Amino acid sequence: MRIYISIVFILIFILSYGQEKKVNDDFELELEAEYRYFPNEAAFEGQKDHFPSLAITPEYSLSWNKGYDMLNFKGFFRLDVDDERTHWDIREFYYQKSKKNWEISLGLKKVYWGVTESNHLVDIINQTDAVESFDGEKKLGQPMAQFSLSTKKIGTFDFFYLPYHRKRTFPGMKARLRFPIVIDNDDLNYESSAEEWHQDFAIRWKHYIGSVDIGLSHFYGTGREPFFTYNYDFNIEAFYPIINQTGLDIQVTNNAFLWKFESIYRTSKVQDFFALTGGVEYTFSNIKSSGIDVGILLEYLYDDRNELALTGLQNDVFFGSRIAFNDVQSTEILIGGITDLKKSSKIFSLEASRRLGESWKLEVEGRFFSNIENRELILSNFQEDSFLRLSFLKYF
Repeated sequence: MRIYISIVFILIFILSYGQEKKVNDDFELELEAEYRYFPNEAAFEGQKDHFPSLAITPEYSLSWNKGYDMLNFKGFFRLDVDDERTHWDIREFYYQKSKKNWEISLGLKKVYWGVTESNHLVDIINQTDAVESFDGEKKLGQPMAQFSLSTKKIGTFDFFYLPYHRKRTFPGMKARLRFPIVIDNDDLNYESSAEEWHQDFAIRWKHYIGSVDIGLSHFYGTGREPFFTYNYDFNIEAFYPIINQTGLDIQVTNNAFLWKFESIYRTSKVQDFFALTGGVEYTFSNIKSSGIDVGILLEYLYDDRNELALTGLQNDVFFGSRIAFNDVQSTEILIGGITDLKKSSKIFSLEASRRLGESWKLEVEGRFFSNIENRELILSNFQEDSFLRLSFLKYF
């Protein structure tokens, strides 16, 4: 990792040498006080019910050469009751150079792909920060070189070189939302003899045709999801396989309708599978001239790994509503649920946020597990782990 960062700085110097040196900079800081509460009795020994924590997120950016050259940094640190959730990460630290219709980025960066609400299938560049959030929305910074080429007629092409793989961290002994056996990062191996230094590559094409936005991607390298197996003693064994994954994402805008679709096909020596998520979002705008927008969401989720899917979403329906008050406080609420079409298992969710004054923000999150069947190999471990999260954030 140190060698990679040194190379990045050398390339930054070469690419920016001789450019106009007028520099603009910006610094922002976010402080968070979080409290998570799990009301049900713990399923496994050692688990706690109350999880207060503190987090800090500094951001700093530099730009010069009329904005064509930029250096961006975003760090993160959390102190938590769970030792594994006490962690730090460089979310982003990269140099970006733009020139007419092309752009190059070097360093640690976050890249997001996808259009659906309930499951981001095609989003594979960054590793999931599994101790930070249950839904996989939080990601670790990924070392990369990214080259983007934009054309007016045939769309934008993104090329990625990913020289280093980052392992997923799983919750510790005190944590909820974990397996019966605590998974240690050091116990997770690699299929490749190069281990975390296997050289990965990805390409994505995106374009819009009228009201249709389309993305087509392919990834080759070490998978971001570990592959779990059980040995003869019924202990969990896991490793990161070498995979090929082809992804497709489409969004169609039709007046107040947003039609969304994502699908992937992944192959490896240990497992091939197909998965898709598709649905619609309809927005009722400015209801009764109140300024309030209400969106209705409906999506279907399919994964032919069935119960082996790490998300636990193999034949499910997601339904929800997004409410934006469009007020000065930027009040937003997202409520929803996922129900299995063949089992009784259900997950309900609540996410809400509201600004308090000019520099404070309140966030509320809830996840509630209902009637989770023991046949659910993944979700059955979390059936006692419904929780509420309350966060106060201060911005500087």
